[in-house]
Amino acid sequence: MDKFIINGGKSLSGTIAIGGAKNASLALMPATILAGGTYHLYNTPQLRDINTMTTLLETMGMNISQQDQSLTIDTKNINSYEAPYEHVKKMRASIYVLGPLIARFGEAKVSLPGGCAWGPRPVNLHIEGIRKLGAEIEIEAGYIIAKAKRLKGARILFDVSSVGATGNVMMAAVLAKGTTIIENAAQEPEIVQLSEFLVKMGAKIDGIGTGRLEIEGVDEMHSTDITTISDRIETGTFLIAGAIAGKIGGKIRLEKCNPNHLGALIVKLQDIGAEIKTGDDWIELTPSEKIKAVNVTTAIYPGYPTDMQAQWIALMSLAEGTSIVTDTVYFDRFTHVPELNRLGANITVKENIATVIGIKKLIGAKVMSTDLRASASLILAGLVAEGTTEVLRVYHIDRGYESVEKKLQALGANISREQGEEF
Repeated sequence: MDKFIINGGKSLSGTIAIGGAKNASLALMPATILAGGTYHLYNTPQLRDINTMTTLLETMGMNISQQDQSLTIDTKNINSYEAPYEHVKKMRASIYVLGPLIARFGEAKVSLPGGCAWGPRPVNLHIEGIRKLGAEIEIEAGYIIAKAKRLKGARILFDVSSVGATGNVMMAAVLAKGTTIIENAAQEPEIVQLSEFLVKMGAKIDGIGTGRLEIEGVDEMHSTDITTISDRIETGTFLIAGAIAGKIGGKIRLEKCNPNHLGALIVKLQDIGAEIKTGDDWIELTPSEKIKAVNVTTAIYPGYPTDMQAQWIALMSLAEGTSIVTDTVYFDRFTHVPELNRLGANITVKENIATVIGIKKLIGAKVMSTDLRASASLILAGLVAEGTTEVLRVYHIDRGYESVEKKLQALGANISREQGEEF
């Protein structure tokens, strides 16, 4: 397994480009199941999760190739409606194939998903939503087995706004007979883009970008092309990288990104003292020498994203004062805290609340990644820790950040990838 070696204390400045959104790509790719044809998905990042989804779709008979950031998908010869455990166990987003398969082919056999090591994230909202559309669903030997002659429109109210369930049910509903209304639908940019992609394919969807989606089912759809939006979590992570190096760093500029997708984070960064300027597709951050302690509570979009919680805790570990970080989305997403404390941070966690007492400096040490965003927080801390930090198990970060070390090197960080020890 690879590891990162970080020699902290280097100033960060310069310009980098942000890649395509992982979570958008992982919804767009299975959406192509809905209609036979050839699709081009531009600005698709080269990531482990994208490779996992590619392998899964190829087992169904799809032909997929990627050249640089352009993904070509041929769905004319789908011959299997099963998503086997060996692939699905690697990534929760694999369940996205359920809706398109049942909608187009009337059957699906999808393994219950795996993914991040922290906490349960039940798929009941996906199952119940598609069941309301008329599918017969059973759980057998760890598989979701769904059948339906043709789905029928229904009114669906999600008790909890769920990105995954909204996307899955929406993909199922576009080919259902009649009208489907989804209440308390997710409004994240990735769901907005999925909706727009489905419309380009011939779907009829009203209310895009709101909590109420109205979908009029169509008889058939067609292939099309789309350019994937920028990754807002990658953007946010690099903004915090610039902010955390405030005492030693300079201005950083992020291009090919969308500031409108990061409103909550930008406000919080301004609250800590950072200066931020934005344009249509760029953000510039000039850090403050002193980091003010600022509380954060995660929330569904457009609130502060749970996927930026770990990075914020890393930033607050060097703030002046005490901050409270509350995760209302995933209560047990704090496996990064013990590792940050190994670097000298002073963080305690009770239930879903982290109390962070800011300290003057972190000291490099060997730490271990436990999930994708935890990996990012450890790298951020390592950038400013005195001495050398080794971040182990970096395959986690390869799931969601493309060439992260090269982008940090371009900003002046002293970080390298080396062969690490096995576990």
